[in-house]
Amino acid sequence: MSDSYFEARERELLGEQYQKMYASAQHVYRAVTVNLLRTDAQTFARSADFLEGPAPFCPESFYLKENTRPGRHPYHHAGVYYVQEASAAAPAALLNVQPGDRVLDLCAAPGGKSSQLGARLQGKGLLVSNEYVAARAQILKNNLERMGIFNAWVLNEDASHVADAFPEFFDKVLVDAPCSGEGMFRKEEEALRQHSQALVRQCSEMGAEILEHAARCLAPGGLLCYSTCTFAPEEDEGQIGRFLSRHPEFSLLPVRLAAGSPGEEARRCGWDFDASLCWRIYPCHGGEGHFMALLQKAGTPQPGRSVSHKAKPAKECGQFLDEMFGQLPGIPVQNGDRWYLVPELASPAGRLRTVRCGVELGSVVKGRFVPAHGLAMAFGSLCRNTEQLTLADPRTAAWLRGEEIAAKTAGNGWTAVLVDGFPLGWGKCSAGRVKNHYPKGLRNLG
Repeated sequence: MSDSYFEARERELLGEQYQKMYASAQHVYRAVTVNLLRTDAQTFARSADFLEGPAPFCPESFYLKENTRPGRHPYHHAGVYYVQEASAAAPAALLNVQPGDRVLDLCAAPGGKSSQLGARLQGKGLLVSNEYVAARAQILKNNLERMGIFNAWVLNEDASHVADAFPEFFDKVLVDAPCSGEGMFRKEEEALRQHSQALVRQCSEMGAEILEHAARCLAPGGLLCYSTCTFAPEEDEGQIGRFLSRHPEFSLLPVRLAAGSPGEEARRCGWDFDASLCWRIYPCHGGEGHFMALLQKAGTPQPGRSVSHKAKPAKECGQFLDEMFGQLPGIPVQNGDRWYLVPELASPAGRLRTVRCGVELGSVVKGRFVPAHGLAMAFGSLCRNTEQLTLADPRTAAWLRGEEIAAKTAGNGWTAVLVDGFPLGWGKCSAGRVKNHYPKGLRNLG
């Protein structure tokens, strides 16, 4: 690490502990987080041969073996796991999301933490995942679709607009704040090149503003997790102290993980609070770098709102769903020539820039229903017509390359293609062959 401002600051704050916390010889860890909508952590660990072992920051996170390519594995295509740095899995787990909760991820792209939150909902309640940058919001949408999070509402909004639309609505709120990225120095040279004291100040102010909007969104009695992947006092302990000074209705709850260390009083930036209730992860702990604080808003939780609009799907759409699935959770809603299955709690005041709400079901083309890829990823394992593959089956690799494969279990017509029971998209079966409808941009080419 060569940034002179960063090194001088950290040496002053850590003293003789500096070399231990930032040891340059420390191994750079790669990890995956299991999608609990698909399977449980123990079953995944037994079936995946590319894991080094469990990571200590949350129960569904695992280190990867060296020289693995997790992004090309069939389980990745099927949304069984999300590839992310090990310590990045910790903040979402702190919120202890339960089925039926109303959950907000206010700075959600690219989607790893949102995927965790949505998986813990188990299809019940509502996840609102917001991203301010439009291009990143599309990446967020794609990742949540791959992971099969069918009760997610993906927004591309300013945090203030989200707060206006959802006052005191959410039981749990995550703010993984845009930050100066000091925890990424070892992995991303660009983060080190762009770093400066001015960037730290800018990110601190941005984080403070986002926290204010998050506080407005949180229902009485709700939990707010604030996290960063930086070590800067102004963005971490100092940010929490500043927030608590303005919000006496919030209390700081203790965070304790199997690895890491308590927040540091030397980083409070002059604010009077118990910084040791926060949590830090340094490179020496087996992650790249994270700061976390868990806050609770005073008061008694209130009942959630219910949906205010319903629609009956087009005849062709309704027939397809009845024949292939039966009853699915959500409300069918038409938008242009496409149909969506919208979560029942998705009904805020005002208009919001929506990237996707719920699951895209498909559209009617020339009198016939054409199912969307998202429908297969959300509910493919429930489909009544399936082509069953396994990891060892050579047809699996062929399918992911976009090839037509022989049918062994599917009947004629649209069929959900599964690997070990996990969805890989739609095929159309005829005369003993399954025509490939896996999206071209997702295929394993080359």
